[in-house]
Amino acid sequence: MTRQIIYLFPVLLLSSFAAGGQGFFDWNVIHEIRITFKESDWDRVLDSIKQLKTDERLLAVVEIDGKKFPDVGVRYKGNSSYFNVRKYEDTKLPFNLKSNHVHPDQFFPGKTETLKLSNVFRDPSFLREVISYEIAREYMPAPRANFARVFVNEVYMGLYNSTESVEDDFLEDYFGEKKGILVKCDPEEWGVDAKPGCPPGDKASLMYLGEDPDCYKGFYEMKSDSGWDQLILLTKILNNQPERIEEILDVDMALRMLAYNMVLLNFDSYTGRLSHNYYLYQRKNGQFVPLIWDLNLSLGGFRFVDTGKALNKEELQTVSPFIYYKDKDPTRPLITQLLSNPLYRKIYVGHIRTLVEENFSNGAYLKRCREIQEFIDQEVRNDKNKLYSYEAFQANLDSTSLAGKTEIYGIAELMEGRAKYLLSHPVLSVPPPPISEVQHFHYGPTLAVNARIGGAQKAWLVYRYDKDDRFVFLEMFDDGGHNDQVGGDDIWGATIDWKQGTHYYIVAEGERSASLSPSRASFEYYKVKKED
Repeated sequence: MTRQIIYLFPVLLLSSFAAGGQGFFDWNVIHEIRITFKESDWDRVLDSIKQLKTDERLLAVVEIDGKKFPDVGVRYKGNSSYFNVRKYEDTKLPFNLKSNHVHPDQFFPGKTETLKLSNVFRDPSFLREVISYEIAREYMPAPRANFARVFVNEVYMGLYNSTESVEDDFLEDYFGEKKGILVKCDPEEWGVDAKPGCPPGDKASLMYLGEDPDCYKGFYEMKSDSGWDQLILLTKILNNQPERIEEILDVDMALRMLAYNMVLLNFDSYTGRLSHNYYLYQRKNGQFVPLIWDLNLSLGGFRFVDTGKALNKEELQTVSPFIYYKDKDPTRPLITQLLSNPLYRKIYVGHIRTLVEENFSNGAYLKRCREIQEFIDQEVRNDKNKLYSYEAFQANLDSTSLAGKTEIYGIAELMEGRAKYLLSHPVLSVPPPPISEVQHFHYGPTLAVNARIGGAQKAWLVYRYDKDDRFVFLEMFDDGGHNDQVGGDDIWGATIDWKQGTHYYIVAEGERSASLSPSRASFEYYKVKKED
């Protein structure tokens, strides 16, 4: 599905991958979810399923806003959000509800197959998951999230985060397809011993571990019927032939995910110590697209970047955007290999700048957080099973609160310093070349694209003829010979074959970073219409 913005002059069409109306996952709708088990000892049964790490689920009738769904498969979900909470005998545990566990054609509202109900672990603010997904969806494919009142056997369990699962409906929304290879990059069993003869790995870090799929199966979960050979090929090319990486990886989406993790201090991710919490989906064009996942500990909720101690507030605010890359760390090849390419590195820096300027340095995130906080205030007050106090909820947007004995830094106090640090970083403090007056026109079989770009070292037209194609880089010039008017006038141009529906965007390289037009490219892009 695409969003469209019509420019009056020149006439351009701006499109994106973004899914349409949120519907069931509107942030300002609090659904009522009632789970009814036949078993009175349902909690003991769910604990047993969780401890045994089986695929079994306990059947329940689930009622959502008055509509009943029979034979829904229920299990507990999560790792730290389950085990830490259960350890202290709290009753507010996270649930996974599968609508079609028994009935293949049964779906929750909004064609939702699976609902993830999170217990807001280590987030006194109740804000981190919802606001983090909301920001992510502006730049990359990402699940939707809102809130739900959850009852089990008529007992009110509390206010939960309700999050969309990365499954068929999600893939169809973003890619118009759902038959590709889907890999969950998250080890199901922590501390799995490597198979004898396998090189040591580091969880789902995309290190190359040889040609034996058994060397990968403790670190990745294959959600599709096949795909181990393709995953292994991705790791092999990434680690050993990075010059071929665009054959098998959507590099721009990978750079966006890495930039997002870095700006939002989302370290319970590929970028952090545990190297997990993302998916890989291989599209028809052969490229794997990284899909961000599990953002409940974003915005500083998880403070471990490497094997060292937990970072304090000042250390979090000043984590280098080039961590791992500077040390050429072999355990994070997605970072070290991509950022070793000068163009990719500049685009990564541009993505960081866009995220900071569009969300944090302008205060937009804080306005949205206060809006959400006000909306759920009474619901949090009424939640007798919440893991943290109502006073902590009120305070944690702005200041530090305790989650047990752990300090959870206030979102605003943390991100204000983070934004200032990033924008003053020597690499980001040098402005990239400005791009304006982007336009295209065609004559005969040729499509010409040009733009005004100031002070660029190089410029690129990045294009594809169809949504299922890969984007291709073509160098632009300001020499008077590429439909760019007069040489040296800051109008850069390039020509390609004309085809209705062509997608494109512009990249301009500066000394240390790149600018993009549209700023959220390749998630958004210009589209050539029939009349152009």
